[in-house]
Amino acid sequence: MKKTSILLFALLLTLAGCSGGKQSAGDLITVDITKNLSHKKELILQDFMDVEYIPLETNDEFINQGFVQAIGKKNIIIKNRNSDGDIFIYDRSGKAVRKINHKGQSGEEYSFILGIVLDEDNNEMYINSHYERKMLVYDLEGNFKRSFTYAENTDNSFYTEISNYDKGQLICKSEYSKETGFNLISKQDGSITKEIKIPYKEKKVLAQTLEDKENNSMRWVSPGAYSTLIPHNDNWILSELSSDTVYTFLPDQNLRPFLVRSPSIQTMNPEEFLIFRLISDRYYFMETIKNAWDFSEGKGFPRTFLMYDTQEKDFFKYNVYNGDYSVKKEVYMNAFRIANSENELWCPLEASELIESYKKGRLKGKLKDIAATLNEESNPVIMLIKQK
Repeated sequence: MKKTSILLFALLLTLAGCSGGKQSAGDLITVDITKNLSHKKELILQDFMDVEYIPLETNDEFINQGFVQAIGKKNIIIKNRNSDGDIFIYDRSGKAVRKINHKGQSGEEYSFILGIVLDEDNNEMYINSHYERKMLVYDLEGNFKRSFTYAENTDNSFYTEISNYDKGQLICKSEYSKETGFNLISKQDGSITKEIKIPYKEKKVLAQTLEDKENNSMRWVSPGAYSTLIPHNDNWILSELSSDTVYTFLPDQNLRPFLVRSPSIQTMNPEEFLIFRLISDRYYFMETIKNAWDFSEGKGFPRTFLMYDTQEKDFFKYNVYNGDYSVKKEVYMNAFRIANSENELWCPLEASELIESYKKGRLKGKLKDIAATLNEESNPVIMLIKQK
């Protein structure tokens, strides 16, 4: 086993040297996810991230749950968490612009919205209607432009994560595909322009199922949303959960090892998956999730939280606090979702919670000013963070 580990590590170093990137062998991070971390860091979010608050305008037509799909330089795209088909377009300051709904069964309509990609350069948005294995393209006024189906060699898979890659391509996570974890596809017709293959032995899925023979059905549960396709500076971090290696996808479209986990996901039962939550120049925030769920108790997927400090080159437990509170208000890094391909992330702040904190004198700065304008019927305030 020791000899195998040495050979694997040597292979990864060789791949790093052949990738054409600037990363040296010493930059490859290794993490033992079973190790108990003894040291903890306390951080203020504003010390390493720029923080912005965007109050979403509320009126009779614009009432929503603040479920952000994309944030661009000029526009914010919002939907509800249900399947009503409503799409709310705001400007970058949170002012309501227009509401769109094209839910239906015609060739120019979507049956469900798994996600939306905003392409401001082309004045377009891409609706991922995954039940139909189809993408529908509209302009930002809501006019239908074109549609395309998933490429044939995505098998029975579907795209769970999609983001802007460049002017002519999208980058996608092809979930449940046995061959290809990630693809670049054409924005015009959905054809695959590049298959990005991440090697692994056996496909692993972070979910649990239970057969209900009485009702001839299957119960399925997962730990919630997470990203395996993460923008970082001019690169993409690709995290195929079935692989022990996390890769950087470089601008020249080569792969370079970024991090290696141990023990191998292929040897664990139940599996313990490594998830990335936020990657900045200084800190990498991660968590592990054990693939275990008790259906009788309705609980499971235990987690541990860890952070890698690139300056100290070590792992720590952590607490992160919001500096716009006068008390210690913890920020949970797994609450953030990717907003765009520019390294920005978002999470919603519910109006009722902000109002309560305001009344108790716990807010300061711009967040305090925004909370003073809210009422119980207000839409959520979007907290947007980006690397300093």
